[in-house]
Amino acid sequence: MSLREKLRDSGGDPAHELYERFGILFNPFPASHQTAGNPRFPAAQDEEAEDRVVAFFRDYASQVVVIEGRQGIGKTSFLNHFEEEVRTALKDQDGYYVVRYLADPEGTFDGTTRRLVEELGKGHLNDLVRHLKEDQRYIEEARSHDMRIALRSIVKADNDDTKQLMMEWLLGLRLLKSHREALGVQFRMDTVESKTAALRDLAEVSGKAGVLKGIFLLLDEIEKQDGVLGIRAVMRYLSALRAMIDALPRRLFLMIAVTPDALRRYSEHYPALRSRLQDRLELKSLTSAKAARKLAEFYLKQAREAAGREVGKIDGDRPDILSPKEITECFVALEGQAQKGASDGVTQREFLHQLHQQAEAKLK
Repeated sequence: MSLREKLRDSGGDPAHELYERFGILFNPFPASHQTAGNPRFPAAQDEEAEDRVVAFFRDYASQVVVIEGRQGIGKTSFLNHFEEEVRTALKDQDGYYVVRYLADPEGTFDGTTRRLVEELGKGHLNDLVRHLKEDQRYIEEARSHDMRIALRSIVKADNDDTKQLMMEWLLGLRLLKSHREALGVQFRMDTVESKTAALRDLAEVSGKAGVLKGIFLLLDEIEKQDGVLGIRAVMRYLSALRAMIDALPRRLFLMIAVTPDALRRYSEHYPALRSRLQDRLELKSLTSAKAARKLAEFYLKQAREAAGREVGKIDGDRPDILSPKEITECFVALEGQAQKGASDGVTQREFLHQLHQQAEAKLK
């Protein structure tokens, strides 16, 4: 049967038929490629991460939190959830920036520093200029002579053209005559070291002026650096990461998702980074059928509630698309495969994807 014929014969409203059969409107289990937009199964690590944010919110001392777990354990899902939670919690608070960055992979740290500057943007410069007009003494917090000169220049000019030139200079673009004349700067920021130093100066001045309270930087999949790049490139990247951590003792909340193997290799390659990555939250695999059923039941419950909101009522009389017995058997089969491969349990992604496949078979 052709695809055209299958679509024609399906007829009706598939979502309505699914609700009549199971009380849901869609497959409740996410496939392995669905890393965003999924319900969040609560975990102990959620509260631990929130406690660190509360501490950061209290005193602005920089924090580095490592989300550690093997592939498929839910690190990306954790970062997605954490990013949304922070944005929601701080939406009425000025002076906070949330930056999600995927290093996939990069030979330098350049893209990360550029992304941070872009997130601050001209809006931040507008706020900073407004406060510096009242008290320019904060400019002295900048260590770089060029930065102090540039800040005084944008305060004096206070126009969009000068601020745009400032942004271009901070991003490391080519230094033209217009930049030298408008900002008074002499050197292009064409190295990671210079950009890191500029970010430090901007954060210090902005913090003292009261327009910057905190930057949340979420880095995902940095283990890919070692899988693609040579050891020298990896060392440069790790060195720049450490330099940024050291340059920003305040105002930075850095969350890094990485696999245990990559973390071990990076520590061996660059021991000086090890002490900066001591604060870890470990995400663990599913190791019991009871835990697996709780996870599956959570997704079934979320799908029923979503259908209830759409239809106007939750129909609890319909059978689940997968029974507790089928869910348990699915986990046991995957657990057997994991043991053969010497893995410490079943990852959430493997388990949910297999449930997704079984549910799809039912939907056919």
